[in-house]
Amino acid sequence: MTTTTPHAQPGSPSLRDSHPRPAPAPAPTASGRPRGGRFGREVGYLLSGLPLGIAAFTLMIVGFALGVSTLVLVIGLPVLAGTLAMARYLARVEADHIAVVTGRPLPERWEAPAWREAEAEAGAGSGGGRWKAVRDPQAWRDLAHAVLSFPVRVATFALSLVWLVGGLGGVTYGLWSWSIPRGDNDGVMDLAFGISGRGPDIAFNTALGVFLLVTAVPVVRGLTVAQASLGRVLLRRAQV
Repeated sequence: MTTTTPHAQPGSPSLRDSHPRPAPAPAPTASGRPRGGRFGREVGYLLSGLPLGIAAFTLMIVGFALGVSTLVLVIGLPVLAGTLAMARYLARVEADHIAVVTGRPLPERWEAPAWREAEAEAGAGSGGGRWKAVRDPQAWRDLAHAVLSFPVRVATFALSLVWLVGGLGGVTYGLWSWSIPRGDNDGVMDLAFGISGRGPDIAFNTALGVFLLVTAVPVVRGLTVAQASLGRVLLRRAQV
């Protein structure tokens, strides 16, 4: 009597468990992009960029200056290596943000073959581990991104905030304009065109607010592309 061993079907648990499961990713839509409002993700990306940029710029400038100035001492190389390690971490954070906002991940970071890394570490001697971070060209590009992206983040943060807050303030101007102290003029219309009265002032500010809100989506999208483009040029996604 012969017995047949049942074969695992493609969808069986035993076959699924035999393969490693990838890390969870944001749930995509039918277009392949993460779920959630794209405009909201772009606004969050721009507004969170300034605090992250301030921290990155400060850490990179201080770490680089301290490391270079103490290279003649023993601590210079470890300080530079630590600064570059922090730059790589900040680059991974930015790469994740760009992938979530745009729906297109950055290209993967190039990694040297293991045998080449072993030869380089053997040739570098006892300090090979520290020199590995300093020798990495991508780590220096990550540091450059942390420094160069700071003025870009300041500009995109300011413009996006002005567009959104100005738009909301403009369309609701008629509700709170009474609280503005008025002297010899009745607002912008009186100063620019000599037209006095609260009615023209409210109409002008309301129209300006409507214009800012109507154009907020393309403006925020353009600012997002500008900020993310620098990351696409300098950064690479770390291989997992």
